[in-house]
Amino acid sequence: MREVISIHLGQAGVQTGTTCWELFSSEHGLTPTGKMQDTDGLPEGTQNVSQDSFSDGFHTFFEEMSKGNYTPRALFVDLEPSVIDMVRNGPYKDMYCSKQMINDKEDAANNYGRGYCTVGKAILGRVMNQSRKMIETCDRLQGFIIYHSFGGGTGSGFHALLSDNINLEYPKSSKMEMSIFPSPMLATAVVEPYNAALTTNATLEFSDCVFLADNEAMYNICQNRLDIDSPTYRNLNNILAQTVSSITASLRFKSSLNADFIDFQTNLVPYPRIHFPIFSYAPIVPSTRVTHESLTASDLTLQCFDPTNRLAKCPTDTSRYIACCLLYRGDITPKDVNFAIAMLKAKKNIRFVTWSPTGFKIGINSRTPGVIPNSNMASMEKSVCMVYNTTAMKEAWVALNIKFSLMLKKRAFLHWYTGEGMEEDDFLATQENLALLEADYIQLELE
Repeated sequence: MREVISIHLGQAGVQTGTTCWELFSSEHGLTPTGKMQDTDGLPEGTQNVSQDSFSDGFHTFFEEMSKGNYTPRALFVDLEPSVIDMVRNGPYKDMYCSKQMINDKEDAANNYGRGYCTVGKAILGRVMNQSRKMIETCDRLQGFIIYHSFGGGTGSGFHALLSDNINLEYPKSSKMEMSIFPSPMLATAVVEPYNAALTTNATLEFSDCVFLADNEAMYNICQNRLDIDSPTYRNLNNILAQTVSSITASLRFKSSLNADFIDFQTNLVPYPRIHFPIFSYAPIVPSTRVTHESLTASDLTLQCFDPTNRLAKCPTDTSRYIACCLLYRGDITPKDVNFAIAMLKAKKNIRFVTWSPTGFKIGINSRTPGVIPNSNMASMEKSVCMVYNTTAMKEAWVALNIKFSLMLKKRAFLHWYTGEGMEEDDFLATQENLALLEADYIQLELE
């Protein structure tokens, strides 16, 4: 077994994490109490699968606490208790152990400095100790997946502090992230550019692969694809959970064409600093409009290349793909996929960088995709998640650097950070590193 530890940080990390674990539990046939349920309760389309086959990848993501009782290999951390208390008292409360929930009494107040220098340090020892205990139950640790946002105080500052310590203690383990990136037109805090830029600096140093999504793109998907007039974070998290499920499916279930943990790094990250892929997912169909029309692999693949199915807002008209993973689920054969890829290449509007002509990595998992119970998304027999690295991310770094530099030039709000122990040199070094990252992406387009 090659176990994976999931760590959920801050409000965004905890809320996206609990939604993901609801979906994982449904796909593996677990009840909200962590017990194996009868096959009658398994996700639609999987009732005829033997009960034993649902244990194939249990121990990668789940730990058996007692006979027939499972708990996620996950840690939920926040600097204040309100969000974690919702998990403690929620419908899945019996599936988690109390030791998996760690919080303090003060929040980070949207301040990277509080998460990194002061309030975060007070809780770091407890988090690292519990991480060690969880790792001791693993036969062979494969790596970590950290869920967080770039813009919050805990998701940025404490994430950087924890990543530094994990990297020191487990240097050979893979570190991947599921991250909420600042939206182009929406901001959760005035100081979000500071937090996001400082977090980017940390991910460049400590992370192997950082999957990015933004709330604005998912908000638009909810409105345009799922007919939800006023989407909530729960609606957004349902969409993100589907993509995370697709990415981790090959770790949790047997696959005919595998896409393993390390495969993502090998196939998506051409250079260590260019490790920020984004998602697209299809089909996205509201539960009220489900049809029995059978979508082909070609149909699904084309939908993934539709900008309205992307979970991140970035212009792709003039950009190029660096690498692309297509992760299929359901009754899809390699022949179906080859036909879909050939059709894509014939269109000649999918442009890759000249030095990466092959471009595609394929994963096929026969397991029917599940859906979160009572969600707004319809249960479908097939799906595809596209994870791709693109030069379009250059625009995101340019926009972030402009906002960051404008604030730094005026020294706006800087006293809140220096008051927590940070130095102005930390901001200048971050500004320089962001400029270098921009240059890295520009160079990719020129080569």
